[in-house]
Amino acid sequence: MQQSKGRPRGGGAGQESWAEPIDGHDPVPPEEAGQLRYDDPWYDALASGWGESAGDGAQVHTLVPPARGEGVTGAAADVYLEVQRSAAFQEVRRRYRRFVVPAFVAFFAWYVGYVVAATTAPELMARPVSGAVNVAMVAGLGQFLSTFLFTWAYARQARLRRDRAALELRWDTQELTRGVSGGRS
Repeated sequence: MQQSKGRPRGGGAGQESWAEPIDGHDPVPPEEAGQLRYDDPWYDALASGWGESAGDGAQVHTLVPPARGEGVTGAAADVYLEVQRSAAFQEVRRRYRRFVVPAFVAFFAWYVGYVVAATTAPELMARPVSGAVNVAMVAGLGQFLSTFLFTWAYARQARLRRDRAALELRWDTQELTRGVSGGRS
């Protein structure tokens, strides 16, 4: 049980009239007790005002600066379109699709096959393999195993076949947009 440290004990129904100093901070004066005060140095001032009212029922709208890159000029947008049409970008997309489409089809067929077998052939799924382990348990564990194998294969294929080319495209695109925007970043 916590000690009261000299505070009056109450049922918890009312508001506290004062705050105890914590970490060297002064207690909140009684005139500010009802006001919300942020002493957190990590508090994001740009997010203040979201959902808070101005006191008269009107919503407070703070002006938030646009995110970096939102103000993409027409010339910079042309750079992105040019990169998208480039042979290097198309090659990265082709390598991606060449792996993902067959992998998706194989995994989806395996998953649907498991569900269909479980619902239409319960006697097959109940057949014991070893002791209390049956076909359904082995196939269910196979679902987990195949998920990890597909994930590993995808990461390996991306690392070996796509990542370097995609990184080079990213650097080229950044250099081109930096040249268009006059060196601003």
